[in-house]
Amino acid sequence: MSFLINSLVLGLAAVSVSASPAYTPFQAELPIPEVAVPDFSITTKDGRTVQSYSITIEQFTKQVYPNLGAATMVGYNGQAPGPTFRIDRGVETVIRFLNKGTNNAAVHLHGSFNHAPWDGWANDEMAPNQWKDYYYPNLESGRSIWYHDHTDEITAVNAYFGQAGTYIIHDPAEDALGLPAGDYDVPLALSDKTYDNNGALVSPAGQTFNFFGDTIHVNGQPWPFMNVEPRKYRFRLYDMSLSRAYDLRLQHAAGTNVNFQVIASDSGLFGAPVTTNTLVMSMGERYEIVVDFSGLAGKNLTMLNAFTAAGTTAFTNTDKVMRFVVGNSVSDTTNNGVVASTLNANIDYPTSRTTVDHTFSFQLGGGGARWTINGVPFSDVNNRVLAKPPQGATELWELRHAGGPAVHPVHIHLVNMQIISRTGGRGSVLPYESAGLKDTVQLQPGETVRVLALYGPWDGLYMFHCHNLIHEDNAMMAAFNVTLLTELGYTESSFNDPLDARFKAKPYKAAAFKLANKKKAVNKLAALNPYASASKLIAAADAHYAATPLAGEKRTAPPVARATAFVA
Repeated sequence: MSFLINSLVLGLAAVSVSASPAYTPFQAELPIPEVAVPDFSITTKDGRTVQSYSITIEQFTKQVYPNLGAATMVGYNGQAPGPTFRIDRGVETVIRFLNKGTNNAAVHLHGSFNHAPWDGWANDEMAPNQWKDYYYPNLESGRSIWYHDHTDEITAVNAYFGQAGTYIIHDPAEDALGLPAGDYDVPLALSDKTYDNNGALVSPAGQTFNFFGDTIHVNGQPWPFMNVEPRKYRFRLYDMSLSRAYDLRLQHAAGTNVNFQVIASDSGLFGAPVTTNTLVMSMGERYEIVVDFSGLAGKNLTMLNAFTAAGTTAFTNTDKVMRFVVGNSVSDTTNNGVVASTLNANIDYPTSRTTVDHTFSFQLGGGGARWTINGVPFSDVNNRVLAKPPQGATELWELRHAGGPAVHPVHIHLVNMQIISRTGGRGSVLPYESAGLKDTVQLQPGETVRVLALYGPWDGLYMFHCHNLIHEDNAMMAAFNVTLLTELGYTESSFNDPLDARFKAKPYKAAAFKLANKKKAVNKLAALNPYASASKLIAAADAHYAATPLAGEKRTAPPVARATAFVA
């Protein structure tokens, strides 16, 4: 009990930071991050396209307050957020990250089923002046994912100062749906920060409880406005904050909330759109919405935030996010029709299962750490592997918020999960939580959530953790080991070790960055063809578990066309 009280007192005191200078909302236009351009592409002998990109982690300055000094940040290619990747499904990418910052760095492509060596394991770090090639499959269905730092104990600091960016997998099959595209398809990355009187960022370093900034950013700009046409737009919402969750709504000046359609979440398009006028999302989550401005010509619509639960600290104007200024004319009516009633008929829902395989308590204290999972801190290397699901198995996990007045968004790497139930707290799964698959789920105090996921297709060691990055950095992270199932016909795995020496970061040498040598390195990686077995593994796992179902599993036949619905 004394630990709990001391933790509460120390933690709450830690979040007291100086207030930012006054900043009037809706005075600056929304910036749109540039789209990343590949250095080159190769075509493999078996016809795969592999695109090569270069990203440098580097310090830069940004003028946030017009009349104060510039803020010093450390971002991807000297930007925050970093460049947006727009990748066609089935096109593989190799992204070379060069760390020219001052902290160690690791990169996690959040929402992608990467092999373990390229998943951003927290101890797989690039020291300053080192580089690493990350190899991504982009085989899953179209979705809004993101890349961000994942370095052990300093993820919050690195991400806060700029190491985060959006990554969009575009499925050409979506084009037939007629959803808003091009300039009408816009990523909106939400975050919150605090500045000092000189215009510099106040660091979250040393925080052990939460970090709530008093300045809301969208795409790196405090409280921006966006000029829009009176037509439909597709917005891809990302919560990139350290500790702040949002309850978003769009409101007229008169105070009336406007309906919008939620069409996708973390793991891609819903089966059908969900109409709502509020949207709750927490750190790490993504949602895609379609907003129709056609009846609002000449008016303004303000995106507001009403989330105040779970110990969230509110400041002046943190109830505001951004403003849409609606023009009077439409320049392009393409993809401006009614949102299709069926968006994705092939969502790969996991097999039904009633037996709970694991229960995890996300709690305050335990193991000598501030925050833990089942009382085990991530630093306890001998005990931090808390689950060993067999390759290709479906498991039901129970996630419990077991302490602390704070939100615990739980992110499970590798998998797409279905939210089955929510008890305590809100007491029910929201319609847009259950309309598709996710990789992050919010736990509010007192809540227990059950999630179902297929653990595969790969074997290997992966992380799961609270995506309140202050909690993550203070030990609320664990690992699971997807164990090799030899019955699937694969007797060994070459990519199951997140610290595989073949793919570790290397010291910078100019010769490695010459075009010819970069092409050689990409060809060498592509020749490994590490993602080739995805569809075969999925089909083999389905056949295996259909013949030998796990206890508590209701499986009579493999899901229809799982291999083609899940991967290209």
